[in-house]
Amino acid sequence: MLTVNATDVRKDFSNIIDQAVHQRPLFIKRSKDYLCLSNLATIESILSIYHFTAETELEQDGSYTITSNEMDLVENGNTEEEACEKLAESILEYAQEYYEEYSLWSKAPNRKKHIPYVLKAIILSDVKQIAEEIQKDVEQG
Repeated sequence: MLTVNATDVRKDFSNIIDQAVHQRPLFIKRSKDYLCLSNLATIESILSIYHFTAETELEQDGSYTITSNEMDLVENGNTEEEACEKLAESILEYAQEYYEEYSLWSKAPNRKKHIPYVLKAIILSDVKQIAEEIQKDVEQG
């Protein structure tokens, strides 16, 4: 792997940041640790293959229940749009909580697969944008 030593990063920090932001992601080695330094546009591009998907069910009372396929989140609303917006709010709230406790949740076997979705939600950081990203399949209840 093409890496830059952490010592060299410290010596020329501003230039390294400029390279990572304007040229290409950089891989940095510190002892036995490896990390990637990149701008958010590149991360967004990497995460573009990940989509929030959900199953929407029309309930007998006329309300809609929407269930995330990627995370254990379920919401209900009077309309499909309301349910979707509530799910988007839950996704963003979950992502923020996950990120705050990243060292715990990223190691949990049943939550590790949430990482790309958590990062995508945090980068989007807007309920309306997240709601627009949710791809729904509707089931009749």
